[in-house]
Amino acid sequence: MSDFNTHLSEADLQEPILKENPDRFVLFPIKYEAIWEMYKKAEASFWTAEEVDLSSDLVHWESLNDDERHFVSHVLAFFAAADGIVNENLGIHPVQKNFLFHATDNVPVVKKKADWAMRWISSAESFAERLVAFACVEGIFFSGSFCSIFWLKKRGLMPGLTFSNELISRDEGLHTDFACMLYNHLQTTQLPKERIASIVREAVEIEKEFICDALPVDLIGMNSRLMSQYIEFVADRLLVALGNEKEYKVTNPFDWMELISLQGKTNFFEKRVGEYQKAGVMNSVGGEGMHTLSFTEDF
Repeated sequence: MSDFNTHLSEADLQEPILKENPDRFVLFPIKYEAIWEMYKKAEASFWTAEEVDLSSDLVHWESLNDDERHFVSHVLAFFAAADGIVNENLGIHPVQKNFLFHATDNVPVVKKKADWAMRWISSAESFAERLVAFACVEGIFFSGSFCSIFWLKKRGLMPGLTFSNELISRDEGLHTDFACMLYNHLQTTQLPKERIASIVREAVEIEKEFICDALPVDLIGMNSRLMSQYIEFVADRLLVALGNEKEYKVTNPFDWMELISLQGKTNFFEKRVGEYQKAGVMNSVGGEGMHTLSFTEDF
């Protein structure tokens, strides 16, 4: 906690939720129920790489044309650079693989995204400002990539990749929701509305450039103009979650994305589903479980 405090200003340290608590190693009583529930939701959402079947993806990869391969390679390059997600199942040529997996050095707009994120890690700005920025990293910087892979799913391509995309997009959605929830728990240091909008606008412009440059969605039959609109739609949703008004006021141009929400609508006939959660974990939150863990001691 002391290391954490070195990155907080005096104003930040006056926030009740950021104050060091000598009882922090004692679980009960739970002070922030909503945050506890979000933690349990994240715990229930744990998944492993072994649950993703990539066996048929190689066959699909061989059937893709050059544009589609270029597109998929660059999506994975961004994920590898941004979040350590490295998938060598696609058999990329070693020289190309080295280029792609070092995309933060080799692809200017990917470097721009990485630099923007790193700027907030080392920033002396307030906790609230950095929290909003990383909500943008989680909620906006991944949105174009996720949407484009869901487009591949809509076409029945790369089932292993697209299923892992469901799982990862759900995780990133949880991260974004948690950042917004934590921001809304701040009592004294929330940002002016215009400052929030300014940070979001920066992220939107970088993501649009990424979609049109490093990740040209036109290659797989998507429309880059509509993808830009989708990014604006996602940004508006984030702004509302942070307590702002909508900035772009656009509709979702991809109606099929409504069917693949981050909360997940289970298809009964699917072998595995992207909203999978570990059995019983959430029952302790909702109270509907068969077993109840209770403490009668006074903490």
